[in-house]
Formats: sequence, C-alpha cells, structure tokens
Amino acid sequence: MSTAPDLESLSYEAARAELIEVVQRLEAGGASLEESLALWERGEALAQRCERWLSGARERLAAARATPDDDGAPAV
Repeated sequence: MSTAPDLESLSYEAARAELIEVVQRLEAGGASLEESLALWERGEALAQRCERWLSGARERLAAARATPDDDGAPAV
C-alpha cells in the first residue's frame, strides 16, 4: 500500500472506490496479518476522508440554503 495516493489529494469518488476495493480485499481473506492490518488502517483513513467530504458538502448546502436570494428571502 506504499504506492497509495495521499488521502488529501483524493476526490470523494476516488476515496470511496478505493475503500470499496480495500473492503473487498479484506473480505476475500488470504492476506497476511500485517497486510490485513495495513488494509484496515487504510480503510479507516479512507472512510474518514469520505466523511470529511460529505460533511463539507452538507455545510455548503446549509450555507446555500441560508443565503438570501435576490428578493431577500432565504433560499429554499
């Protein structure tokens, strides 16, 4: 996993796709304990990255809804 891209450079879609791959590899079994632990740690980090993306999206949506539109009424 040393060639894995830096987490902060990953888009939501890329982080989610890699997380799915990690889960599939863990579920398939056959990895050594060391490799399994590395996969688990990468999966945890990827899940956190996805959550940060989703939290940011929720904040942006909330801000957009709170911003008044042209007539001064809150946007819906």
